[in-house]
Amino acid sequence: MTDSIKKLDAEGDVAADFLEELLDILDMDGDIDISVEAGRAKVAIVADGPSQDLKRLVGPEGEVLEALQDLTRLAVQADTGEVSRLMLDIADFRAGRRERLAELAREAIAVVRETGERVEMQPMNAFERKVVHDVVLEAGLASESEGEDPQRYVVVLPS
Repeated sequence: MTDSIKKLDAEGDVAADFLEELLDILDMDGDIDISVEAGRAKVAIVADGPSQDLKRLVGPEGEVLEALQDLTRLAVQADTGEVSRLMLDIADFRAGRRERLAELAREAIAVVRETGERVEMQPMNAFERKVVHDVVLEAGLASESEGEDPQRYVVVLPS
């Protein structure tokens, strides 16, 4: 195991401890899965059965999830002394969101190919923009982010 993988595993362990304590305080059930994907630690809170409680930790558009991810990153940084790029998912929200974003990106790609005009998408957070950029790149087109957070959005460009 390389040093970078060990470091990411350690980040995941710190994050898991923080999140387990949070779940205890909130009196919520959930299992924590730790993995390393694309050069970053990934921590997921999953439920065995219906995950209505966990969905409260996601929020309507993932706002609560984003805030919890930031808090978890801060907890990791406080423990390790290093900035974390850890990715947090709760009740498979990001996995489902990734698929919906990929579909929106494919629709924008189709419009760009049909019209030859650039397409501006709705504002998105950094995770969402990354998903769209990856789908656009895979399709052989270019994209860029424009605007300032929280109104930053992706523009799909003709080739």
